[in-house]
Amino acid sequence: MTAVALFGAGGKMGYRLASNLKASRFEVRHVELSPAGRERLKTGLGFDCVEPEAALDGAEVVILAVPDTLIGKVSSGIEKSLKPGTIVVILDAAAPFAGHLPERPDLTYFVTHPCHPPIFNDETEMAAKRDFFGGIAAKQHIVSALMQGPDEHYALGEEVAKVIWAPVMRSHRVTVEQMALLEPGLSETVCASLLVAMREAMDEVVRRGVPKEAARDFLLGHMNVLGSVIFEETQGVFSDACNKAIEFGKPMLMRDDWKRVFEPEELAASIRRIT
Repeated sequence: MTAVALFGAGGKMGYRLASNLKASRFEVRHVELSPAGRERLKTGLGFDCVEPEAALDGAEVVILAVPDTLIGKVSSGIEKSLKPGTIVVILDAAAPFAGHLPERPDLTYFVTHPCHPPIFNDETEMAAKRDFFGGIAAKQHIVSALMQGPDEHYALGEEVAKVIWAPVMRSHRVTVEQMALLEPGLSETVCASLLVAMREAMDEVVRRGVPKEAARDFLLGHMNVLGSVIFEETQGVFSDACNKAIEFGKPMLMRDDWKRVFEPEELAASIRRIT
């Protein structure tokens, strides 16, 4: 069996991963420093935790399920115990992109992140419909990058990724730089910001007298139908009135140079702020 050391196993993310790894072919060693996290693992999944040294002894894969701000500290703390050829799995591109991993050419760095369950899906079970994050019941796509290390290590890294994010549909191979474009660039800086603006717009029409439930129903329904056309989920065209509203609305809402958020220096600055 392939030995996997899971650091942060009792945290919010680590617990999800520990649950999915439970039925896999991997021999998992769970590492969790907080008493609450240790108790959560023991009570919820029946796992006992081990000390970091024991977890790393003979481990081929090390998963760092810790916050971005701790990746540098944790990876530096265990670096001396990592044998050459160890695959270190990081769950977000931010810390690797920012250079917070130890400079060890003899280690493999594999970065993976979920796309989360898509808005347009074929889920029929309520548990899957309500699994918005993914990794429990809803199917999702994932992205992964081999930051450094021999190309043959990608297969094992991807196998681990498909287990921890299961159930998985498409698995996309990208670079760390491309993953940074996706997050924080596309998903957080752009998508999350625009969604917050949409929520604020809903609150504004409520302030102007529209019942909140009516405003929410109207907005979410239009997000569904407009999104299905914009993202080519269905064939269709907008009315002339809608196209006119978009033509005059975008300049009111967005700067002409908004795409500069994808420039390397802007991405680097964004990642520095969160790591």
